[in-house]
Amino acid sequence: MSGAGRGPGRHPAGPSGATWRGARRAPTPAEAARTAQKVRRVELAISLVLRVGVVTSVLVIAVGLGLMFAHHGSYLALRGPLSYRALTSTSTSFPHSFSALGHALAHDEGRGVVVLGVLILILTPVLRVAVGVVSFAYEKDAPMALVTLFVLAVLVGSFFLAGA
Repeated sequence: MSGAGRGPGRHPAGPSGATWRGARRAPTPAEAARTAQKVRRVELAISLVLRVGVVTSVLVIAVGLGLMFAHHGSYLALRGPLSYRALTSTSTSFPHSFSALGHALAHDEGRGVVVLGVLILILTPVLRVAVGVVSFAYEKDAPMALVTLFVLAVLVGSFFLAGA
């Protein structure tokens, strides 16, 4: 046996030249480069989604805190009826529903803007999973796209079940 026709990444061929059943052929350099380019695009898209989500939420929370302290300067006091301690107590009213959040945002309430920023922060990883579904579909990886779609359905479903 001379081993002719065999090399790294190649599978032994039968008498007809066909490879073993189930064995995959090694990708050509051009195919490998295209795959690497697709993976790089997906990684950049996911990175962008996460960065934009976190930066946006931080900016929205900062604007909300600015509005809170601008409308209620007495929150800056460490003591008194409207002090920082009263603002951070468990009895402070923050919007706990979308309708309450909409009302707070419509009336330029800082606490509503802060809650919106926290909501953006919570939804950022969910959006990342959605981008994962699209990326696996783009890479034509149907099993991973389906698994990721299931994870996305569980995440979205948990939001609705939590509100019930």
